[in-house]
Amino acid sequence: MSRLDVVIFGATGFTGAKTVEEMVRIAKKYPGLAWGVAGRSQSKLEELMASLGKKTGEDLSGIKMIVADVTDEQSIKDMCLQARVVANCAGPYRMYGEPVVKAAVEAKTHVVDVSGESQFIELMQLKYDQAAKDAGVYIISACGFDSIPNDMGLVYMQQKFDGTLNSVESYISSDLPREYQAEAKERGVINYGTWESLVNGLAHSNELGPLRRKLFPEKLPTFKPKLQPRSAIHKHEGVWCVPFMGTDSSIVYRTQRWFYENDHKRPVQFKPYFKLGGLITTAFAALAGLILFFMSKTSVTKRLLLNHPRFFSFGLVTREGPSENVMNNTKFQIQLFGEGWERGVDVEASKPNKKAVVTVKGVNPGYGATVTALLFSALTCLKESDKMPGTGGVLTTGAAFSKTDLIKNLNENNLTFEFQLQ
Repeated sequence: MSRLDVVIFGATGFTGAKTVEEMVRIAKKYPGLAWGVAGRSQSKLEELMASLGKKTGEDLSGIKMIVADVTDEQSIKDMCLQARVVANCAGPYRMYGEPVVKAAVEAKTHVVDVSGESQFIELMQLKYDQAAKDAGVYIISACGFDSIPNDMGLVYMQQKFDGTLNSVESYISSDLPREYQAEAKERGVINYGTWESLVNGLAHSNELGPLRRKLFPEKLPTFKPKLQPRSAIHKHEGVWCVPFMGTDSSIVYRTQRWFYENDHKRPVQFKPYFKLGGLITTAFAALAGLILFFMSKTSVTKRLLLNHPRFFSFGLVTREGPSENVMNNTKFQIQLFGEGWERGVDVEASKPNKKAVVTVKGVNPGYGATVTALLFSALTCLKESDKMPGTGGVLTTGAAFSKTDLIKNLNENNLTFEFQLQ
């Protein structure tokens, strides 16, 4: 039986449906690309494809629909056996991700996903890295807003820097025009699935230390000058900022460690931050983040967070998710500020003397740029595996795609990367 090139699993969920819609657009550029959709319910899959057919004006009657449920191991394996790559949109991944990884390795199928859950991602590397290598498949998480802009952005800077890059500080910002803010208050800006993953990740954050000691028993050497963390609330270019608590630090660390261990490259130090605006707003957001963290730690308060997302997120999270207008008009920018030495300079005897910035821009970070990055990650596994390292494994985007045309393809599809010397 011939396999489909890509199967989108979790297609009827919020992110999955956006991924399918984006695939309809992208597939026009790749004549002959065979793809399908998968989910728990045949009727919901049919409704989704009928709805997207009307919305896009495309005939989607020939797109294969596969019924697969993570609680049914055989159905997941059958799905994987029908695909060369599975684009997994079915989260939270802590709860539903491992059956897909396990089945994909057994079926010799690549997997890409948009997980932002460090515990899941690192556990999969610990458990399945060698098996994936033996099977000749790539398992690559965090192929969305978490964490392609920062991870691939830093890799892009390393490639363009022409010297020794020592450290990078990243600043994330987003903007929604005033005319759409009332709509954002009504429908929120984040879908419930993203909130559920965040709460569960915080609830089990204590697992990361022991997991990382198993995954990386030996520490990386210390390089100087050491990049010190900025204060919890600080000002950058006139805007108040806080540390960014996403998966990016974990992903970038694993990428840089991979380069150090496999290519003998000096690892780059990295710290990400989020731009919020005024001091009062920033202080309130920092306090809310602390409250969210502590509430996630007990079963009673965690249940409150999950049952009442709108209340505890101050209207940012809703079960129905943000409107099309809000998503399509939310712009984001990530600036990575790098510092290091010019080529030929003795890094041990001199201070850094070279600076650069990579700017990553896009629209709809959670459900637009994310699904574009996910699908081009899947296509890269299909079309450029000869440029990817080894024979497979559980890898980060930076380790997997550093020698491919992924950034070029994203630049041509509204997720842009620009490099400048400062």
